[in-house]
Amino acid sequence: MSPRGILETVVYAPDLEAAERFYAGVLGLAVVSREAGRYVFFRCGAGVFLVFNPESTARDVVRVGDSFIPRHGATGPGHAAFRVAESEVASWRDRLARAGVAIESEIQWPGGGHSLYVRDPAGNSIELATAALWGLPEPTDDAE
Repeated sequence: MSPRGILETVVYAPDLEAAERFYAGVLGLAVVSREAGRYVFFRCGAGVFLVFNPESTARDVVRVGDSFIPRHGATGPGHAAFRVAESEVASWRDRLARAGVAIESEIQWPGGGHSLYVRDPAGNSIELATAALWGLPEPTDDAE
């Protein structure tokens, strides 16, 4: 038995409004939930992308019935990679440019795959990568 996939991925950002503008406005992720000063959550394919305010998650314990969500957090820039179609890499390059988001690095991987690296407003390294990077099949409209 092993996990069947990634359900959630998290980065931390103290300015949640700027994070929401980036992830919803630039990357096009749909907001599914938000709590001012604590988090903003986005739908991403078959999973969820979470952005937490590192100050509140490191400080506060959230009760859920008789249980609780443990304190957590990270310091410094994190990293997340979003899966994109190879046929859309040029369109992503254009979309980022129109939004004023600089591409920090672009890599055509020797073993296959393509990556665009940008920074979100909190300084996290965000990668838009094709499935071939990890030898995975290209996504389809109904795939994660």
